[in-house]
Amino acid sequence: MKRHVRYPLYFIAPAFAVYFALFVFPALSGFAYSFTDWSAYSEETKWIGLDNYRQLFSEGVLGLAIKNTLLYALVVTIFVNLFGLILALLLNRNSRLGKFYRTSFYTPVVIAPLIVGYLFTAIYNPEQGILNEALRFFGLGRFAVDWLNDSRYALFSIMLTELWRSSGFAMVIYLAGLKTIPQDLLEQASVDGAGAFRKFRNVTFPLLAPSFTVNLLLTVINSLKVFETVLVLTNGGPGYDTEVFNTLIFRNFSRGNWGYATASGLVLTIIVSVIAVTFLRILRKREVEL
Repeated sequence: MKRHVRYPLYFIAPAFAVYFALFVFPALSGFAYSFTDWSAYSEETKWIGLDNYRQLFSEGVLGLAIKNTLLYALVVTIFVNLFGLILALLLNRNSRLGKFYRTSFYTPVVIAPLIVGYLFTAIYNPEQGILNEALRFFGLGRFAVDWLNDSRYALFSIMLTELWRSSGFAMVIYLAGLKTIPQDLLEQASVDGAGAFRKFRNVTFPLLAPSFTVNLLLTVINSLKVFETVLVLTNGGPGYDTEVFNTLIFRNFSRGNWGYATASGLVLTIIVSVIAVTFLRILRKREVEL
């Protein structure tokens, strides 16, 4: 009997070993190394306590990275979900071209962020980029600017890139939620004289609460962890005007300041966890109230 009970544990042992080696052990070792002077410039690693964290919070770059990351996450979360919901509502009808449009809007999601970054680097090129060429063609040459090297537009350009890439993912989640809404409720609302807006506000929107929870939570987490797109488009520049948390961590790792970089990574983990848990509680409470 005892042997029969233990038998299923053999199946999870390989998966647990891989998970421990690739996730648990690196996380624990990273936490420990954040309290050391681990670097490429010394063969010995010494315990220095909270010195890495003191240095991190005393530098002005950290505040700028946090501000840029939070601003990016806020704007991207709002507009990705807004555009995704609009696309889902427009494509919820069964039509011959519906599948084509859904595939077209979802395709950017499966493209690697690095490739998207290189693609939009060409689009934003100030001299031969498609965007500025189109503006000049339509007589709007005064709006043709250096999108990635001007501090006024660089972060905005990165946000636009992410909106193009991620809106299709939000669209798919909202489409799945729309398919679960009973048509009887919508028909009953129409019989009662409700227009399109009232049906959306009183029927569709409340029943989409689970989809909103999933989309908002995933978008917030992914936005706070943005890295590849910023790295390729601006590398945190011009200056530090588009520096985000992960580019700050990458910059210190590439300089050999590994202990300092792991401390930065731990701070990012705490920020993402706190924001994600807060969002989850608020959204779950909203689901219950609706």
